[in-house]
Amino acid sequence: MTDSSATDPGGWHTYLVTQESVSAGRSTLEVVDAALEGGVDVIQLREKDASARCRYELGLELRERTAAAGVPLIVNDRVDLALAIEADGVHVGQSDLPVGVARDLLGPDAIVGCSASTVADAKRAEADGADYLGVGAVYATSSKDVDPDESGVGPARIASVVDAVSIPVIGIGGITAENASPVVEAGAAGVAVISEITAADDPKAASERLATAVHR
Repeated sequence: MTDSSATDPGGWHTYLVTQESVSAGRSTLEVVDAALEGGVDVIQLREKDASARCRYELGLELRERTAAAGVPLIVNDRVDLALAIEADGVHVGQSDLPVGVARDLLGPDAIVGCSASTVADAKRAEADGADYLGVGAVYATSSKDVDPDESGVGPARIASVVDAVSIPVIGIGGITAENASPVVEAGAAGVAVISEITAADDPKAASERLATAVHR
């Protein structure tokens, strides 16, 4: 497991969610290596279109890299995969295993995050034992399972959720270095991105720009 100071979601400012299909022809490992050099605080293994075996093998390599960097590794959806690669935790959605079940399977020291787009979802996830919330999609995005023509919930929803819960909130969905500041100003601990880093010409520089925007 990663050092406890790094596994506090309240200290996560830049959160990379992997997805090789939008990585401009690069491998996820290449992107993650660059992002870690650029200072991201946490990596989530997503890879929705990969097989379980491919995600497992990739996860083992990511586990080595993130452990060496002292950065937490979170697995999207799959509690079994998180256990198999000894990840730091799992992030579940509203249609995945319930937060409480994930907690029972992973144990009290694991990180369990939950996606929430409404205040009601957020309150329920907190009550069930989530360590942090991923709230969005904040802005229009083609990376998440939302209509790209919709404008997203906006920073105002981030503020509403932050006011309603006591656990850290991470904004996700359509976030870039240019529009990250309002998300943090609304109370988010940090921001999670996919294409802002993975599709960038220089993922390391993109990670640095995003971190600068969040801290600013």
